[in-house]
Amino acid sequence: MALQVGIVGLPNVGKSTLFNAVSNSAKAQASNYRFCTIEPNVGQVDVPDARLSKLAELVQPQRILPTTIEFVDIAGLVKGASKGEGLGNKFLANIREVDAIVHVIRCFEDENILREEGAINPVGDKDIIDTELQLKDMDSIEKKISRLEKMAKTGDAKSKVELEVVIRCREQLNNGKNVRELNLSAEESEAIADLCLLSNKPVLYVANVDEASIHTGNKFSTALAEAVKNENSQVIVMNNSIEAQISELESDEDKQMFLSEYELTEPGLNRLIRSAYKLLDLITYFTAGVQEVRAWTIHTGWKAPQAAGVIHTDFEKGFIKAEVIGYDDYIQHGSEQACKEVGKMRIEGKEYVVKDGDIMHFRFNV
Repeated sequence: MALQVGIVGLPNVGKSTLFNAVSNSAKAQASNYRFCTIEPNVGQVDVPDARLSKLAELVQPQRILPTTIEFVDIAGLVKGASKGEGLGNKFLANIREVDAIVHVIRCFEDENILREEGAINPVGDKDIIDTELQLKDMDSIEKKISRLEKMAKTGDAKSKVELEVVIRCREQLNNGKNVRELNLSAEESEAIADLCLLSNKPVLYVANVDEASIHTGNKFSTALAEAVKNENSQVIVMNNSIEAQISELESDEDKQMFLSEYELTEPGLNRLIRSAYKLLDLITYFTAGVQEVRAWTIHTGWKAPQAAGVIHTDFEKGFIKAEVIGYDDYIQHGSEQACKEVGKMRIEGKEYVVKDGDIMHFRFNV
């Protein structure tokens, strides 16, 4: 399952710079990683995972296939987008399609980079985009309330339950707050699932700071973190310009030298992807054989048949059992056969909940 993340932000905040870093990062590692431009503003990049490389070293497969993530460089938003200002309609339509939002916010001062909104104000910038998303959501909410009220009057019990949830969402939006802050239950979320509410999307905030602040952050990123502390979101401090420069380097040696100069252990993009997975409650399991070693993304809590269905729907329909080896056991003993010999391969059935890092082989019959 490919994760799609939309990069959003006001003009001149470093949004496109981050997208270019994503794109260049993929192309620079063409020997091991794949990159394709699905559309002019969509980049598909492989998810970095050291476990995949370690498995490949042991198995020596014909090919290595990481799981992927798509970054969408969504058109810049301006105040009034909910009413169609600028590229507002396109912007808001694109956000509906993504799984999560990466909201890039300017947290640096530079008089050479134009800023129509006045003094640097990360919280104010966040509020501008939040307000536009909330206004658009209000339109959707009002329409659904009108429909549900008519159905509830006929005695439809389900409509009455849904109406209560949707009215709570309207009150939240009227208070200038995002729907995601309601922390709706799974059952409650079903009532608004068809609306794809923009303010209900999970969000990662990228505080784009100056070079001097990449390790410590600054007063701007601190203010942003304080403003979103109740949103169940994360703030990642990065310098998007540095990330773009790292991504342009072709050799791993050059990249490591560049990272060392800034006392960085890895590109910020890696942290961004990991944070996106954590935000969406995703995990990875692996399949490992001589033909390929491959990573697969699933949601936390999925059972073995669901995980098998990510490979092919027939695997889920005809699921019989799963042969499972824990990642640490596989690395310790060095091969599937060695794990079998010491009793570290388990046979699991339909109720098995897949764990992050499991190496799995499915038996099925269709």
